[in-house]
Amino acid sequence: MNAPFESQKVLMLPLDRIRVLNPRDRNQRGFESILESIRRVGLKKPIIVTPRIGSDGEPDYALVCGEGRLTAFRMLGETHIPALVVEASDQDAFIMSLVENIARRQYRPLEILSGIRQLAERGYSPAEIGRKTALSSPYVSGILNLLSCGEERLLSALEKGIVPLNTALDIVGAGEDDLALQTAMQDAYESGALRGRKLTQVRRLLECRRAFGPFASRRPKRKRSEVTSSSLVRVYEKEVDRKRLILRKADLTQKRLLFVTSALRQLLGNEHFVNL
Repeated sequence: MNAPFESQKVLMLPLDRIRVLNPRDRNQRGFESILESIRRVGLKKPIIVTPRIGSDGEPDYALVCGEGRLTAFRMLGETHIPALVVEASDQDAFIMSLVENIARRQYRPLEILSGIRQLAERGYSPAEIGRKTALSSPYVSGILNLLSCGEERLLSALEKGIVPLNTALDIVGAGEDDLALQTAMQDAYESGALRGRKLTQVRRLLECRRAFGPFASRRPKRKRSEVTSSSLVRVYEKEVDRKRLILRKADLTQKRLLFVTSALRQLLGNEHFVNL
């Protein structure tokens, strides 16, 4: 981005001359809070715009920051709004808008996905996007990977805080390999990233993803498969494999318990340890 803006001044601008460069979905509860605050005490912080020339040759302004405040003023029937006017290119204005969204105290990851994708489409590398948005390069790379794979279900779960990014990437990398998926889930559980309700939700997500694909809007009807001897054998083999895995885990747990029991028996047989 360009270094210091050439000019900064606050003006009362007509609402009908301001256009939104980077529109975004907003949380209704948060917007109602903004609306009520402006209604009661007025605007605490001016919006930020950059000047342009309209199609009619008159001055226009592109919104950089403050879409919620702009919408609230329109809903309240106002005709003008205080605005800080800065000189910025469309590219700089877009990046400023994206950074402001990220800098808010509460933001949803999916709110910035579109911006990250647009920056990538404009030729920015993950490292460059990370520097401009204060996000880490691995995080940006992971998001771009999920976007390129069309993983809408995983992105939605990421937005809701159900699944961490690393686990989402492991799931994508596993593909259709059930063993790799189980390993990813086990690693996430052991690291504490997935526990309790979140673990159950991710298991359901994987079932939906396996049945309907990665796209959240896709809900194809399942085809009824005919029951054949080979299909029954496959079901039986799958269940046998599942029980073998359970038995291996049970055997490992038993060995660990025996080790702990033996160690405690030796410690308790030591007079000095007991005195301590």
